[in-house]
Amino acid sequence: MNSKVNLDVRELSTKVAIVGGGFGGLCMAIKLREAGIEDFVVLEKAAEVGGTWRDNTYPGAACDVQSHLYSYSFEGNPDWSRRYSGWREIQDYILRVTDKHRLHDNIRFNSEVEAAHFDEKRARWTLRLTDGTRVDCQHWVLATGPLHVPSIPEFPGLENFKGKVFHSSQWDHDYDLGGKKVVSVGTGASAIQYVPEIAPKVDQLTVVQRTPGWIVPRDERAYSQRDKNWFRRFPLLRKLHRARLYWSNESRVLPIFHPRLASLLEPLVKQFIRYQVKDKDTARKLTPNYRLGCKRIMISNRYYPTFNRPNVELVTEGVKEIREHSIVFSDGSEREMDCLVLGTGFVVDPRIYMKDFEITGLPGHRLQDDWRNASEAYLGVSVAGYPNMFQMVGPNTGLGHNSIIFMIECQARYIVDAISTVARRGVDYLDVKRSDMDAFNDRLQKDLKGTVWQSGGCSSWYQQADGRNVAIWPYSTWRYWLKTRSLDESVYRWEKVAERHRQAEPVTA
Repeated sequence: MNSKVNLDVRELSTKVAIVGGGFGGLCMAIKLREAGIEDFVVLEKAAEVGGTWRDNTYPGAACDVQSHLYSYSFEGNPDWSRRYSGWREIQDYILRVTDKHRLHDNIRFNSEVEAAHFDEKRARWTLRLTDGTRVDCQHWVLATGPLHVPSIPEFPGLENFKGKVFHSSQWDHDYDLGGKKVVSVGTGASAIQYVPEIAPKVDQLTVVQRTPGWIVPRDERAYSQRDKNWFRRFPLLRKLHRARLYWSNESRVLPIFHPRLASLLEPLVKQFIRYQVKDKDTARKLTPNYRLGCKRIMISNRYYPTFNRPNVELVTEGVKEIREHSIVFSDGSEREMDCLVLGTGFVVDPRIYMKDFEITGLPGHRLQDDWRNASEAYLGVSVAGYPNMFQMVGPNTGLGHNSIIFMIECQARYIVDAISTVARRGVDYLDVKRSDMDAFNDRLQKDLKGTVWQSGGCSSWYQQADGRNVAIWPYSTWRYWLKTRSLDESVYRWEKVAERHRQAEPVTA
């Protein structure tokens, strides 16, 4: 069968539509093709694939999961340069995989989806794109991920600032920071990478911190040419190396499940801070007062020493206002400013970042309404009332200790199983039962209560405003593999549209 889909049309019909061309969407496309399903299209809002690694090109951007683990298990790369790769190397890997699996013919670029509607009578979804194109499909997969909408603070007076402003995920590489007075707001995973990079270039760097994070040493070692040769010549060695990394990371879940154990590790990290930061007051401000692991643990050898530089200042006061050429803090102090860098992360609550993306399922089901109190799904994949709609990295499938690629592969395999089972059973759609979805989430939230994520004394992007954790998978990743290795058909309703409407027709004499 010819796998190329005619993408240059305003009305497109396909079996499966995938929204998003990052790690999740591409994995989904590859697994569909491996299953013999060639009738699919990937709808990507940008002009290239890559998602996070296409967008985040700030200085020092790199992954905090080891390279040999932060890659597809079925597409091992013997040539990773370092233990933790930078964004360019990861993006190049994504591009190579895309080419190898001939995915470009099935990708429609510059195609942002703004709405999705399910027609129960036809058992078909209609996806509406911002350019007016409509995509008719039987199944669709939401694979946009949670880290793609920048969180932009609404600082009073920001519109009056005469200098340069940009978010870390929209870094302006044409703007020369040399000799500038720069203020960086935020101290999360992005900021701890770019702050050490720009500090030597600028005249003055003011780092604005709301809450300090736990930061542990980073393995900076490079892979030697001999290592690469061995990995290439003997793939089993590379796979064993990947397995070792997986189980090493998986062991980190123990202090998360047992907060008391986490408390025993904290003195070691505090000693790391005191060793790297010369000024005692600055070291004190950089030391968290919540349990280790409550927020995502970050890795860096260079962030703390940056505060030993004479041109770097740490400010822990809140931002009061922005003026034409300066920033004013809540204590009344003021700093001159040429450039404001927002290392403020992303909007991760889907109820917020999807507020303008209307999704309607079976009659009476509108996702914005069904998720009014919390975003929930069965296994993070299926939502009751939305037949043949699947998610990747959906609610409560994010990780704080291991590689999200592992979860993505589990989900892709599970979704292919679901799509194939619909065809095998000769039905039009499957819909997860509300009772099973509720039971799954009730148990999940109950089990979260004993973890450091809920009892660690912090608020984090893992949580909604009301404190409910809707992001994290609260178990070992191998447990997720067990739950998704085969489809439990009993938790779904299987419907054939023609039979349902025939049954509904009135009987006449």
